[in-house]
Amino acid sequence: MASMTYLQAISDGLRTAMRDDERVMVMGQDIGAFGGAFKVTDGFFEEFGADRVMDTPLAESAIIGTAVGAAVVGLRPVCEMQFSDFIACGFDQLVNVAGKMLYRQGLPVNITVRLPSGGGFSGGPFHSQNPEAWFMHAPGLKVVAPSTPEDAKGMLIAGIRDPNPVVYMEHKHLYRRVKGEVPDGAYETPFSARVAREGSDLAVITYGAMVHTALQATEDLDGASVMVLDLRSLVPLDEEAILAAVRTCSKVVIVDEANQTCAAGAQVAALIAERGFEDLDGPVTRVATPDVPIPFSPPLEQAVLPSVDRVKEACRELLAY
Repeated sequence: MASMTYLQAISDGLRTAMRDDERVMVMGQDIGAFGGAFKVTDGFFEEFGADRVMDTPLAESAIIGTAVGAAVVGLRPVCEMQFSDFIACGFDQLVNVAGKMLYRQGLPVNITVRLPSGGGFSGGPFHSQNPEAWFMHAPGLKVVAPSTPEDAKGMLIAGIRDPNPVVYMEHKHLYRRVKGEVPDGAYETPFSARVAREGSDLAVITYGAMVHTALQATEDLDGASVMVLDLRSLVPLDEEAILAAVRTCSKVVIVDEANQTCAAGAQVAALIAERGFEDLDGPVTRVATPDVPIPFSPPLEQAVLPSVDRVKEACRELLAY
């Protein structure tokens, strides 16, 4: 075990996967000699060489398209988008090519696409989005969003080893803010939910950076016993863990950093309405970002993103229902 930041854990997971399997390669803008925009691949070029650490042009469609071709011939490419927002430029290659190739041609596409996502650092509307719901709606893709260093490493290794295309949402605001104990060597974290805190009066269901917001908001909430369920994986979605939380607590608050319409939390709410309705003692409550671009202005950004106070208020109102 070693104490690592979220960013260090991602780097360690990627390095471990590359040392264990020579088929694993990384591709992206400035990931080579520069070490990546956030320094996740710092030192990789020197250790693994240009054949496995490939600097690419500023062309997201070409990065993902090349990775698909490499995967088809047996490699395990890991693509880095400098910001998740830029995946829009490679959307067709990911959704219509990588996601459908197994269905159309019987060819597995073993690629992992790293998407640094999320706000909280005044990055503005083109560097702060949470686009995970785009990929939840695309059959053939798996979507994961770890919240802790331990899960960040284990889910990245699991994604690299998975024969399906995996969209790996890594939250930028966690990179150097969150630290934890991380096991040595290679291990795989399952694509399933985990209970971040046990509770029986109310369940907060969330993922990514909002797990830490939820834990802080409910740490001492008027003596209430509040469960925090960390989804970790959005596709596959751990439906049984969600329904078990509803049965245990009977009241549910869902927290999304993404803008609310059709976000991941909407799917969770629909699942609860369809299969957990009889266990509810109150309305399913959602806390999310409004349907607006993320402002560049720090005060405006903080006004739209879900906050500890907003989560507390939602929980208190539902507990009193």
